Amino acid sequence: MRRCFSLALLGAGSVSPNPLVGAVLVYEDQIIGEGWHAQWGGPHAEVACIASVLPEKKALIPNATLYCNLEPCAHVGKTPPCVSLILDHKIQRVVVSNTDPNPLVAGRGLERLVQAGVSVTKNILATEGAWLNRIFFTSITQLRPYIILKWAQSADGWIAKPGEQTAITGVVTQVMVHRWRAEADAILVGTQTALTDNPRLDTRLYPGRNPLRVVFDLNGRIPLKNHLLEDTIPTWVYGPERERKSWKNTQFIPSNDPVLLEKLFSDLHTAQKTSLMVEGGSQALQQFLASGKWDEIRLLENPRHLITGVSAPQIPVHAILRAEGRTGDDRWSIFTQNH
Repeated sequence: MRRCFSLALLGAGSVSPNPLVGAVLVYEDQIIGEGWHAQWGGPHAEVACIASVLPEKKALIPNATLYCNLEPCAHVGKTPPCVSLILDHKIQRVVVSNTDPNPLVAGRGLERLVQAGVSVTKNILATEGAWLNRIFFTSITQLRPYIILKWAQSADGWIAKPGEQTAITGVVTQVMVHRWRAEADAILVGTQTALTDNPRLDTRLYPGRNPLRVVFDLNGRIPLKNHLLEDTIPTWVYGPERERKSWKNTQFIPSNDPVLLEKLFSDLHTAQKTSLMVEGGSQALQQFLASGKWDEIRLLENPRHLITGVSAPQIPVHAILRAEGRTGDDRWSIFTQNH
């Protein structure tokens, strides 16, 4: 099952709004086929797995066990149902980590397999499987994107020098952050960060897709020459439309709504954006923290001191440390809510 998890992660950044899924076909303790969902709209993991079996081993498929981290689908979507493929190949045993919370599946896939006489084992490493697909599960069950707050701070607790663009972490960590961006559907900053840092919010340091850029600019303060208004990458601006001959990739969303976050979440969910990474600045991060509207915090810490600056947010006392490690001189930590 852990091999399924590893394979599933190969689809990160390419399959949203679908889940991350890997599949492994095993005959007498030997892997004879494996695959993963590599692209939204493309073949599912089970299809890729069965297709990978060498011709001389095709005859072993009916007596092999199919491992899959998520319940096989039983409905017609972008691709045919995987349950039908499993039954067509007469596979007699299926092992899964999690059932699929999608109302179109929701146990129907496993039920159909059992009714056809297939031996089904479920809930194998279910907690690890749920963590792997936490973004998909949140989108399906809570009808909103999974919210990731990310910031970097110095050893003495500052995230920037006042009014200055301030690089906190090293190059290796910056590459990791761009990988995170490539895996997210959308990325957000507030007005002050847009004014001070003039960020691109792209993935230029990592070979991945650019996320949807989102910026709060309720009073129309961001200059047209700012990178976020260059109109080359899909961008949402919550604020008044700005004068220009035409906008191709930039959408302005006028809003003076006091519950702007709820509108943002609804808009993203409607657009099938299942994850949002908030990269700052301090006011935007505090807004999410104060409202409790977050699922994960990714904290980056560098050993140098800034002496003074803009204070970093405080990790909520109820947050749970889920993982930590190092990239170069920097230390990273991942926290989640304690629900």
